[in-house]
Amino acid sequence: MLNPLLVAENLTKDYNSFRALDGLDLALAPGEVFGLLGPNGSGKSTALRLILGFLRPTLGRATIAGFDCWRRGVEARKRVAYLPGELRLYENMTGRQLVRFLAGLRGDTPGREVDDLAKRLDIDVDRPLTQLSSGMKRKVALLTVLVPKVPLIVLDEPTNTLDPTMRDELLDQLRQAKARGQTVLFSSHVLQEVEAVCDRVGILRLGKLIHLQEMTDLRGGRSVNARLVGPPPTAGPGGAPLGPNTITPEGQLSLTFRGPLPVLLDWLAKLALDDLRVEPIGLTPIYKKYHGAA
Repeated sequence: MLNPLLVAENLTKDYNSFRALDGLDLALAPGEVFGLLGPNGSGKSTALRLILGFLRPTLGRATIAGFDCWRRGVEARKRVAYLPGELRLYENMTGRQLVRFLAGLRGDTPGREVDDLAKRLDIDVDRPLTQLSSGMKRKVALLTVLVPKVPLIVLDEPTNTLDPTMRDELLDQLRQAKARGQTVLFSSHVLQEVEAVCDRVGILRLGKLIHLQEMTDLRGGRSVNARLVGPPPTAGPGGAPLGPNTITPEGQLSLTFRGPLPVLLDWLAKLALDDLRVEPIGLTPIYKKYHGAA
């Protein structure tokens, strides 16, 4: 890994006897997109607030570009753009005024990129925020996060209230941020959007990071489910041995394949099937292992 931009070391937060976050260790590199997964109460928002210096850790610490997020929070936050899960905006402003005001706090003066991005998000930045729906306000808040070219973008449930088209646009904007070398850290309940853009994913349960997943490992694999109507195969794709539970007595075939797609397709073409489904492995089986249904 390149010199990490964000580092969390034994990051812990207690509220009296309740431990909201338990010993989080994490390092994110420049240009990495990282997703935090877990249900409500798993510690996602607590982790983000500690990283942003909004909460004082009980144990451990977090740093951004070498600056301690609690002890040197102002310096750390200069390098961050943050979208909270629950918005609190200055509603006496228009969208444009809000973007300029927040950029001015950093010493920046946004230009044409505000209008370009507003067009892509389909919002009128010159309307007062009081006249906007919750979804439109969410888009304005996204403008305030995506316009600054800071090293780290932190998003807490960023697609809340967005329609499917705007969700796709946001994910595309996160890919562009990655291409510029920005690091993105976001929490989500939606496995599909995490799969679409993340380089790595962490799964939290009861405040503990219980699984780290490299997405390249999943994208290289496929889940195969089929129903046989002929003799079962004696070996798997490429001659690999079949596991003991690969084929049921009723002829239902289920396996996970990692390798070149032509090898899999050639193997399937030689089987007598009346039903077939081939899908990316995805995060769902891993998430279900720790949290049940996604």
